[in-house]
Amino acid sequence: MHKDSTEFKAPVLLSGAGHFLTALALTISFLLAGPVTAPAETSPLIKMIEIRGNRKISTDTISSKMKSKEGEPFSKNTVQDDIRKLYGIGYFDDIRVEIEAFEGGVKLIYIFMEKPAIIRLDVQGNKELETKNIREKITLTTGAIANLALITDNAKKIVLYYQSEGYWLATVVPVINKVTDDGIALTFQIAEGPKVSIDKITIEGNTAVSDREIKRTMKTREWWIFSFLTGSGVYSEEQIRADLFKIKELYQSKGYIYIAVSEPEVVLSPDKKDLFITISLSEGDQYRVGSIKVKDNTVFSDAELINQIKTTSGLIFDRTALRKDIDKIIDLYMDRGYARADVDPLVDVKKEEKTADITLAVIEGGIFRIGRIDITGNIKTRDKVIRREMRLDEGDIFSKNLLTRSYQRINNLNYFESVDIRPAPKPDTQLMDIDVKVEEKLTGMLSIGGGYSSVDKFMVMGEITQTNLFGKGLQLKLKVDLSSRRSNYNISLRDPWFLDKPVSASIGVYNEQLDYTDYDKKATGGSITFGTELSEYVGTSINYQIEQVEITNVSDNASSLIRDQIGSKLTSSISPSIWRDSRDNYLDPTSGSKNALYLTLAGLGGDNHFWKLGVDSGWFFPVIWDTTIGLRGRYGCVRGYNSDEVPLYERFYVGGISTIRGLGFGEGGPVNEEGEKNGGVQQLIFNAEYIFPLVNEMKLKGVIFFDYGGAFDNSYSLSARNMRRTTGAGVRWMSPLGPLRLEWGYNLDRRENEGNDKLEFSLGGFF
Repeated sequence: MHKDSTEFKAPVLLSGAGHFLTALALTISFLLAGPVTAPAETSPLIKMIEIRGNRKISTDTISSKMKSKEGEPFSKNTVQDDIRKLYGIGYFDDIRVEIEAFEGGVKLIYIFMEKPAIIRLDVQGNKELETKNIREKITLTTGAIANLALITDNAKKIVLYYQSEGYWLATVVPVINKVTDDGIALTFQIAEGPKVSIDKITIEGNTAVSDREIKRTMKTREWWIFSFLTGSGVYSEEQIRADLFKIKELYQSKGYIYIAVSEPEVVLSPDKKDLFITISLSEGDQYRVGSIKVKDNTVFSDAELINQIKTTSGLIFDRTALRKDIDKIIDLYMDRGYARADVDPLVDVKKEEKTADITLAVIEGGIFRIGRIDITGNIKTRDKVIRREMRLDEGDIFSKNLLTRSYQRINNLNYFESVDIRPAPKPDTQLMDIDVKVEEKLTGMLSIGGGYSSVDKFMVMGEITQTNLFGKGLQLKLKVDLSSRRSNYNISLRDPWFLDKPVSASIGVYNEQLDYTDYDKKATGGSITFGTELSEYVGTSINYQIEQVEITNVSDNASSLIRDQIGSKLTSSISPSIWRDSRDNYLDPTSGSKNALYLTLAGLGGDNHFWKLGVDSGWFFPVIWDTTIGLRGRYGCVRGYNSDEVPLYERFYVGGISTIRGLGFGEGGPVNEEGEKNGGVQQLIFNAEYIFPLVNEMKLKGVIFFDYGGAFDNSYSLSARNMRRTTGAGVRWMSPLGPLRLEWGYNLDRRENEGNDKLEFSLGGFF
């Protein structure tokens, strides 16, 4: 057992409060006369029950707790039971019952002395932790009944909060001060003590599993230099108990069925600054799986269920893997509508053979259909905006997969701080009600970003977005990019359900001016887009865009490629696209993929004639410790036709936070003799990322990446020699204003006039 100081002390009672929380004397005065003295077999009837002294607790509430009723025979035992039950609800200091002769029977008079109310609640003595944070841990409020058990429990909560912040020696004394006859002032007097960190965690008795593996499964960690960021190195009673359970799970996943884990021994250093924790283990023997079978299944055959599981005879017994196998079987049933299906694993351990025979007993239940779908918590967002994302409707057969998909779609709207979908079964009617509870967040977003490129120098990007305009799901976006050489204004409006049909429609207009080294560009245009979903994960869209571009102020020594663009040209283009998107979260995916094919055909009128093809494939794989591997590949190609060259502004410019990090704008493509970055008519880009959590509570993640690719033309061919390589790291934060990226890239094959590295940031969208 751990050796610690007193966590909290009994309440201190001041100003005559001794009677308030002393041991209560339950007195029953039986004043029997006349018919009351009748023998037990002729017990008098209760003619009336009178309740006195209650002010805060209603008479109906008290009566509902009593077994004694008017018109029923009087029973001393029943009255005593009533007193015990009424006292047990915690609202009374004293309960007294008197009995009087009344109209040929008896009258029971229940006289109550209520506990006083808390009229003032204070916290004193805290210096290191803020009062408002301490109050958030307290469940008592002013006006509440002064229940000793609740007061003591709240003192414990404060102590646990202090321990979780490293103040392991903190003590809390609840001081009760009687103010009026029915009111008290409650003060939690805190002695914080010094901050204590975990110096060493010792594991004893382990031979099959290393100290390192055991400690890695624990959240309780030893203090280290970055503990101020990670929050590690702090002792928490609740966390250490959760860690003991995780250690058991670790061993049971390795076949040690009878693993025993002791209570931690916690020792405080003499200077009261460090903690030493010792955890002792008794591993026992390792067991393998013997036979495995299923029973009581009628909907699916034995073979269909066995095919769902990975646990087989001869493998090391793994309780964690067995639970996953059971979940797969349950999911199979739940997708057929058997919403209350369950599997009871019966494990027959044979100690001599060191094997465990497993029988999976299936409890199928019946098929459930969807009853009511109730949506709560949406103040601004209209019900239909949420309901149309549900993949289940009233009357449908229940499906867990469709319920999970409904959660993903509602969450991906990005209108809500939290989404909670809970099925509520009604076994009597074989219906499953679904409660959808959302917590709205601000959908208006101000995003800013910045960077540096050889073309634009220092850039500032700003974006004002309202993604849920009027609560209808309309998306309004105003975007501005400004630099010493560039200005870009863009406004767009998108309706994901145009005319309440499953068709999206968007319209946008923009104006852009760029001052390059050898020329100036001015572009004005607009677009209109329609899209629809072809299936649950597959969608398509078609976009029409018209753009007027003017190239002016071309320098005398500009290349012929640039000089050919002088003047004003109109581009009229149509762009169909198709994609499949199964990502679990659009802003911060951990699993799934997005694969898209884009085509642009320009020449429907206007001056420019070209086609442009793009293929984009991104995949996300969850791995250990809540980390994710992200892989993305892109290919693009653009060609002119009708003897037209590809416009300068339709070529591919590789370099920057959205393509190859660590390179400047256009540095990953062709560069002519004058040093102009003219872009390419092809691009090929590969990005690999390893994403890992830094601070889960803040939704702060780190990323390590490797980028490979470039842009190409006839003078700069698509070849391994011309592919550019960079690597780097960064952080990503799901901030209240949107996703923030801060990433540093290092140029692995630096060329003339290029930098060694590049630091960029953006706010408003992840890679």
